Amino acid sequence: MAYKQQVNIVAVVDVIGALSGGTLLNGNLCMMDNSDHDSTGQGTSHLCTVVRPGQVVQWTVLAVDLQTPVEIRNITFLGPDGGATPTERLSGNGDGDKLDLAHWAGMVPPSLTPGTPYKYRLELQMYEGAHSVLHVDSPALMGA
Repeated sequence: MAYKQQVNIVAVVDVIGALSGGTLLNGNLCMMDNSDHDSTGQGTSHLCTVVRPGQVVQWTVLAVDLQTPVEIRNITFLGPDGGATPTERLSGNGDGDKLDLAHWAGMVPPSLTPGTPYKYRLELQMYEGAHSVLHVDSPALMGA
């Protein structure tokens, strides 16, 4: 069976709710994908996207209120202990001094073990300031 060359993940953020509550949880983040497989957690912050080695995964972030800025600051894959795995970081497609990243993309490595979820930290920047960066560690990619 042929499969899509790219899987898209869309993260929709209630920026005002997230900043007011200090969290992307509690309904402030809704994630969906267009995987050909049965991803779980569609519409929640616990999305587990089913992918195949060699596929491109592209993340896009949108604000519920289109006047409110939200950008992807970083995506970091987590190890079994929940800590960052430096060799599995994705880098954005922009310049580090000026955040303007509505899209991130990376390729699924051939070493992805089927059936094992690989959690990642999705860091989002909303506005500027001390409390403008929030993250969730609940989404994951899983090999088909």
